[in-house]
Formats: sequence, C-alpha cells, structure tokens
Amino acid sequence: MAATESTVTSNPSNRERPKPKPKLLVITGPTASGKSKLAVDLASHFPVELINADSMQVYRGLDVLTNKLPLSHQNGVPHHLLGTVSPNVEFTAKAFRDSAIPIIDDILARNHLPVIVGGTNYYIQALVSPFLLDDSAEDMDESCLGDPTGSGNNFIGENDCSNNSYDLLKDIDPVAANRIHPNNHRKINQYINLYNRTGVLPSNIFQGKAAEKWGQVDNLRYDCCFICVDASLPVLDRYVEQRVDCMMHEGLLNEVYDIYNLNAVYTRGLRQAIGVREFEPLLRTCVVKDMHERERELTEGSSIEKGETLFNHNLMELVRSSSNTESTILLEEAIEKVKLNTRRLIRRQKRMLSRLQTLFGWNIHYVDSTESISSKSEDVWTRQVVESAVKIVKSFLSENGTIFGTSNDTGMKIIQRDLWTQYICKACGDRVLRGFHEWEQHRQGRGHRKRISRLKRKAQVPGFVEEVKYSASEQLDI
Repeated sequence: MAATESTVTSNPSNRERPKPKPKLLVITGPTASGKSKLAVDLASHFPVELINADSMQVYRGLDVLTNKLPLSHQNGVPHHLLGTVSPNVEFTAKAFRDSAIPIIDDILARNHLPVIVGGTNYYIQALVSPFLLDDSAEDMDESCLGDPTGSGNNFIGENDCSNNSYDLLKDIDPVAANRIHPNNHRKINQYINLYNRTGVLPSNIFQGKAAEKWGQVDNLRYDCCFICVDASLPVLDRYVEQRVDCMMHEGLLNEVYDIYNLNAVYTRGLRQAIGVREFEPLLRTCVVKDMHERERELTEGSSIEKGETLFNHNLMELVRSSSNTESTILLEEAIEKVKLNTRRLIRRQKRMLSRLQTLFGWNIHYVDSTESISSKSEDVWTRQVVESAVKIVKSFLSENGTIFGTSNDTGMKIIQRDLWTQYICKACGDRVLRGFHEWEQHRQGRGHRKRISRLKRKAQVPGFVEEVKYSASEQLDI
C-alpha cells in the first residue's frame, strides 16, 4: 500500500501542470544592425505590436540624433514607448519594466504577439526577469539604486570627474568596484550612496540566491524568443560613419542646438544620448554668440512673424561656411567623437549579448545583416535576414501549440485593412498617411499641431482632415 501511495504521489501526470508563460519575441542587437527594420518587416508575417527598448528613443525629441524610425517607415505597425517620455526625467530599467508589462498584457489580450525591439539590453533583462535586483534591497530608497547591469547607451568620458570616487569605492567594497568600469561615475556614486545610507556593502546585496536566479533563462517572466540582428564590426563601423554624416545633413546639430543649455546636466534624461555632449564645446564657445546675433538681426525690421522659427538653415553648413576657423575645427572634432563613441557603444552591446548568452543561458538566435548592409540590397536583406527570422519565429510560435490570431488569420486581416486605410492631412499640404496608428501619431505630433493652431488663427481652412478609405484591390490600381 505504501509503495502504491508513493507511486501515485510521484506520478507527474497527477500533478497540476504549470500554466504556460506568455510568449514574447525580443529583437536585439548592436546599433545600426537593422533591428527596427526587421521588426516592422515581421508584421507582414505575424500579427505583431512593437515595444521600443532603446533607452534614448523612449524620450520625446532629438528624432534625428536618436535615429527614431520615421512614421513613413513604420508601415502602420503599432509602436509603443517610442518618443513618449519627458526628455528631462530619468527613465530607469525599473520604469521601463513597469511601463512595458501592462502594454504586453494589452497586446496579448488582443491576441497579438508582443515584440520588444532595441539595443538597451539592461532594459530587456529587467523586463524578462521576474524581479529586479534592486527590488530585493528592502527599505532602500530607489534613488540610491540604479540598473544593476551597467550604464546606459551613453559613453562617459574619462575627464568628466576625478578618480577619487572610484578609489573610494575600491576601499569600501573592492568586489563591487571590480564589477563596474572606472568611468561609470553614475554607478560608482550609486554604490557609494547605497553604502552610506545602509551600511551594507553593495556586493553583499547583489549576490546570493537572488543574484543567482536573476536573469537566468529558466527563471524568466515570459517564454522568450531572442533574435539578435548582428553584423561584422568593420561593416558596422563603416555604416555608422556614413549614418552619422547623413544625420548631420538631416539637421542633427540643429536638434542639439534647440535643447542646448549652458548649465545642462548630461547624466539624466535625453541629454545622455551620444551626440549631445560631444557638441557642447562648439555650442558653448562659438555658435551661441553667433546665433544670438544672427537672430537679433533677423528680428529687427524683418518680416518674420512672432513665434515662427528664426533659424531655418542647416547649422552644420553654416558653421562650415563660416570664416571662424575655431568653429570649423570644433565641429569636425565633435563629429568624430560621435562616431567614435557610437563604435564603442556597438562593442559594449556585443559584449553584453555575449554575457547574456554565456552567463545567463539565453538561447539567442543570430541573423546576419552584414551582406545586406554592405550591398544595400533589399533582396539580400529579405533572403538572409527576414526569411531567417520568420523561420525562427514560426518555430517558436509552434511550441505548445500557441497561435496568434484565429485560424483564418483574422488578426492579420485587421492589420492589413488598417494598412490600406489612408488619411489625408490637408493642414500639412495634403500629406498622405497610411493606417490609423500612423495617422494618430502624426495628429499628435508637434509640427501638425502647430500648423493646425496657425490655420485656426488665420481661419483659412474650415476643415483640416479628410479620411479616404480604399479596399485592397482598389488600392493596388491606384
């Protein structure tokens, strides 16, 4: 009888099966590898909604500098946490996790597949782990703690402050000091503040059972499929240089000038982004004085109306055409620093992905975008990147019989119908927008709202928006 009872008790079939975890697709990889493009392309094969996991693209503003995907390239695919956060706040890993979880729940409730897209890997790690290491430090002020896996996407220069703080941390807790880079001053100060507040060594908090389980693949919050879009370093380096040059011509320096503040703090919010601090010497010593004088000349006796833009030219071209040699030198030095720091970021991202794979056991599927970047061929991109990723996702979704959308692909049909809906914005010169999501983002944009306000004041246009719907077959004939 005892043997029978023992057999029944140990029979796995009699135990309640654990509820399967929600499925989550994560697309990560180094800067400039093509993550955002792949995520949008996957929407042609699966009913997906995207959640941005780039620590600088979450902020409003600096769209060129942070390389946000333009509305015209989003193809009507819903994007969440893209340009939604105030640029002056610190959007921590905890804030990202707490914002992303309810969005994921909503996406799953719509029977769509949530896709996390971005290269800020400590955001992703904080989201998929069942808790943050910071959460285990009870009775501690969150302001004393930061992300436990390293700094954000910004490169912190060696001359930002002295090494006294790092030396102090080494004296207090050499184990904790060994975990972080000597130039990561924000993390150094957080560890020192934590010790001053609690008297507990930081290395003692971030270890033990909690640290062993945190981020391990068998202890994740979701059933995750990790896809890394990667490319060789020489190709990425060349592409980054070209992309920075393009961004400069598209008005990167104008964006930085618009948010320039002589007393700016570069360790919080959007100003941490690569491409802000690098131009500070140029703006501080040369440009600001010249621009204020130029704006004064424009406003005195000019026809420019109050409240309209005073400076409509490309500031980079203005500096380069200037007779001020110092300005030109500082400009070129700043551009080279942006390129250098972006290349350094790519290497840090690659190291972090390797660490997640080797130390935490993440099964990361790599798709290679090297040839598509080098050749600039859409056919190569589709064949080598998109088709490879589609196979990975199909295999992932087939596990446990998970199906997104109904058997007749209702979810995809809804998305396709939305993509065929066109909205014409008369206020913006009959600009055509495709899909309700794209229209809503355009309607909420600052440029559109300014034009609406201006037109309302002048009472020139009685109606501003006209919606035009086409069926798929009719659209193909247009």
